[in-house]
Amino acid sequence: LEPLWNVKPTWIFKYYFFFLQADDSIASEPRIKKLEPVLLPGEIVVNEVNFVRKCIATDTSQYDLWGKLVCTNFKISFITDDSMPLQKFHYKNLLLGEHDVPLTCIEQIVTVNDTKRKQKVLGPNQKLKFNPTELIIYCKDFRIVRFRFDEAGPESAKKVCLAIAHYSQPTDLQLLFAFEYVGEIYHNPAKKVNGIDPGGGGGIGIASGQQTPLFETYSDWDREIKRTGASEWRVCSVNEGYMISTCLPEYFVVPSSLADQDLKLYSYSFIGRRMPLWSWNHPNGSALVRMANIKDVLQQRRIDQRICNAITRSHPLRSDVYKSDLDKCLPNIQEIQAAHIKLKQLCVNEPFDETEEKWLSSLENTRWLEYIRAFLKHSAELVYMMECKHVSVVLQEEEGRDLSCLAASLIQVMLDPYFRTIVGFQSLIQKEWVMAGYQFLDRCNHLKRSDKESPLFLMFLDCVWQLLEQYPAAFEFSEVYLTILHDSARISLFGTFLFNCPHQRVKESTEFAISKNIQLGDEKGLRFPCVWDWSLQFTSQDRLLFHNPLYIGKSTPSVHNGALRTFKRSKKNYSSTLRGVPPALKNGIINEQEFLPRRNSLILKLKPDFFQPAEGQSHSMEQYFRDWFAKPVDLHGVILPHLSGTQIKLWKLCYFRWVPETQISHGGSITAFHRVSLLADEVDMLNRNLRQCKSNSSLQGHCLELDQSRMYFRANGLNDTSAAPDFLSSSFPFSPVGNLCRRSILGTPLSKFLSGAKIWLSTETLANED
Repeated sequence: LEPLWNVKPTWIFKYYFFFLQADDSIASEPRIKKLEPVLLPGEIVVNEVNFVRKCIATDTSQYDLWGKLVCTNFKISFITDDSMPLQKFHYKNLLLGEHDVPLTCIEQIVTVNDTKRKQKVLGPNQKLKFNPTELIIYCKDFRIVRFRFDEAGPESAKKVCLAIAHYSQPTDLQLLFAFEYVGEIYHNPAKKVNGIDPGGGGGIGIASGQQTPLFETYSDWDREIKRTGASEWRVCSVNEGYMISTCLPEYFVVPSSLADQDLKLYSYSFIGRRMPLWSWNHPNGSALVRMANIKDVLQQRRIDQRICNAITRSHPLRSDVYKSDLDKCLPNIQEIQAAHIKLKQLCVNEPFDETEEKWLSSLENTRWLEYIRAFLKHSAELVYMMECKHVSVVLQEEEGRDLSCLAASLIQVMLDPYFRTIVGFQSLIQKEWVMAGYQFLDRCNHLKRSDKESPLFLMFLDCVWQLLEQYPAAFEFSEVYLTILHDSARISLFGTFLFNCPHQRVKESTEFAISKNIQLGDEKGLRFPCVWDWSLQFTSQDRLLFHNPLYIGKSTPSVHNGALRTFKRSKKNYSSTLRGVPPALKNGIINEQEFLPRRNSLILKLKPDFFQPAEGQSHSMEQYFRDWFAKPVDLHGVILPHLSGTQIKLWKLCYFRWVPETQISHGGSITAFHRVSLLADEVDMLNRNLRQCKSNSSLQGHCLELDQSRMYFRANGLNDTSAAPDFLSSSFPFSPVGNLCRRSILGTPLSKFLSGAKIWLSTETLANED
């Protein structure tokens, strides 16, 4: 507790009134414990301050909350007995409280002093020469939270600000909380959170009960080869123990005609010794392969020819290989990062009342949607090469671990319906991102080394959301699932999104284990919690939000004469209206006169150096797209993106969920989600009633298993006409209450902080000056 001489006398009574029972007796022990943080294994409190006010509303302080601000080695936590005002719903994350922010989610920390009219952006190991009266925290998920220290002890307020700045910007990977958590679990297994073992497998699918393959073993890759029918490819163990390359997985797939000795010899010529990696096989035999650039100029042509010949021999038709140089035809990571910064400035800091007329053109100027369109367009063109031309595709990139992750994943989502299921999508991320060496540590900037930061993983999720928005019945997961997956990459607990490559996990965790006297036995490094173990974060009820009620599965069980049968939908069951193609688009192809720029248009011209197919190939490709869009969509076949300006949209749930001004009560896509969920639940109820009437005793166990509802919103009965719940809004299941994301509230836009401008921040002072 704060020393009383550091607190204004008028607040001594308020403080005790906050803690004491109504009969004015001494505060009971349970009452005090309510203001203590909930800590995970290995989590410790490093600093805290009482009498803190969290700002809630934009124009008044009457809704502000009073409590304690705590900094741990995992998160900042605001603990209060007050209930959140104006908030009707908040989903619960089992790892984080309602007011908690993970340290790895913090982007910038700003301290303010009202009386001295000073502000400072805090970095690690910096001194603070004034006592802060206000703390503003900018988060990587576009949140902005604000605390006032008017009644707190000035020295304690300063210490907690410095602690947050220090622990949110660690200098070493082993200082991230996941290491302390896993170390504590290994020493005290009884402390497992929710009974989950760290790194205990790939996690269970939300609805299917299947395990997500992690592709850490030989058998996982072998099963993927068999699933895709890649008979002329084999699992290679030449990199076992990371003897060849530290940025490749121990096991990967190569053409059967390439011997291990050849691979070892060729590896020296590739950047990072990253040999060609097989990603996926089309049923027609075409393969998708990723490859880094060959650095040995003298040997480049010979080695490139040998690799292409081996890929050709792996094709049943001995078809040619089509190479796509991603560095030349797609935006680079620096351009993507610049677009993301501009998007954040627009969504978080620019007030709508000042930018309403030019908002769409401002969005266009960020180039974020242009880059989304570029990745979708290029991936669709490569789908055409594999699907129509029956040729294998090689994705070539300098290091083969950035743009190729995104392009390879999008191609597989478009071609393979398995990757549009929850388990399949998770296995895709494991295969093409985690095990292929995507640099999550650097690109997510967990250690605040901003020169390497780039939101490629977010751009991938955004591209998938575009496809989900255009073909909602083709995906098993919802946009809530994609949004929470993005948030999970900012939680420094899961090994999935913590490292630059599998070898780094083994190396760093082994060093940590030795320093902590942890016996690893036969394990290759420590096992960290896997993000696919969703029960670590959410209850079974909340995980139902991940399920898309519009999804049409491959088959549905039905009962006929007491026997369980499978009903397979044909293409005739799918209406082309599901795609919502406007007639003006003429089967999805835009005429030249329709491509003319117009005011506030989102139809953007690509950079001149972007990939342009040859004239003859372009005509054939255009005809393929015309023919495809002219037919009813097969939800379990190929899906192609609509690329017109009106069809590429801003992902509002992800980028606007914390902005109070954009929240639409009883509006947004959640209203349709709610109604469709009720209808789907009614259908499930009818199916259960049929099974109860017609099933024999041998099917009772199966029926009981299916009786569990798969919908978050459930019907009260058949023909349910009940109104939507009051808590539904366009931000559901998130709540913007308490997240201050406007300049009129904050005082200074983030863009001016990034450019180093020294501008007064305090809201109260700005109001007085106005």
